[in-house]
Amino acid sequence: MSRSAVPVVLVAGYLGSGKTTLLNHLLRRNHGIRIGVVVNDFGAVDIDSMLVAGQVDSMITLGNGCLCCAVDTEDLDEMFGALTATSAAVDAIVVEASGVAEPRALIRMVVASTDSRIRYGGMVMVADALHVLESTARHQHLAQHLGLADLVVVNKADAVEPGRIDEVLTLVRDAAPAAPTVVTSRGAVDVSLLLDPPERPDDGPRQLALDDLLREQDDPHDHLHTSYETFSVETGDCLDPRAFFEFLENPPPGLYRSKGFVRFGRGAARFVVQTVGVHIDVETASSRGDTALVFIGSGLDVAAARARIEAMIRTESATDAESLVVHRFLRTGDR
Repeated sequence: MSRSAVPVVLVAGYLGSGKTTLLNHLLRRNHGIRIGVVVNDFGAVDIDSMLVAGQVDSMITLGNGCLCCAVDTEDLDEMFGALTATSAAVDAIVVEASGVAEPRALIRMVVASTDSRIRYGGMVMVADALHVLESTARHQHLAQHLGLADLVVVNKADAVEPGRIDEVLTLVRDAAPAAPTVVTSRGAVDVSLLLDPPERPDDGPRQLALDDLLREQDDPHDHLHTSYETFSVETGDCLDPRAFFEFLENPPPGLYRSKGFVRFGRGAARFVVQTVGVHIDVETASSRGDTALVFIGSGLDVAAARARIEAMIRTESATDAESLVVHRFLRTGDR
């Protein structure tokens, strides 16, 4: 069976926001996910790659310039190919952008990639709680960068007063009203919010798969932080595709992550759906089966969110017109 496309997650943010700290945390707490890293340090000495050295399966470093300016799409494809074509191919790629990189250009480069082995996995913007208010006042384009985020990480919360956090959250909500926000200290973001543990062959130890997650709700060990809420929905019936994708595009407050399998028609193929914040990724599943979804958030009204999902359940199949909604979100290669 062919491997699924490797998600490429972009981590961006202004100088000193804590991107490398966040990356180091992901690498130390990766739950068996093999992460390839593209580190883009602005300067003659590539300090950031030194900080992550020894903690990553594969790494390519870029110096003397920001990724969006110094590397064209073909060069980026070559780097991604080097990370996905090895004998121990990675499960995910994280691109840590320079603090002066242009996030919109980074997104375009990944989306425009001709490498079928990778897919865009979302943009994580890191905001420095200590300085983001002043930085955005001086550089107004930084607020526009926040608006591109699928997930905003407000970092260094331990270094400021609670009132300051409230001001920062107001700024973030104004700049990125649709993006969920995680407040952290020292970049401690749970990897489960960004990446899925891979499936391994049955002839040896393997990592938690999507189906396994549905059976792990009563055993909340360290793959989810205790401050997160999680719930699952399983049904043998179909979901209304219009209502389902409206839910993903306009998620309830606090919902960071959705993942699992969904079916919109009886006897029809089901789909693998994954979201990071407001970034939605859909592909045709390799096996048939029922709808089985997991949702993860913080400060999430679980009862209300579950009610929205359960209200989508219906016994009849989607119409042809409704199926167009699904195809709008499918990867190009699946259409």
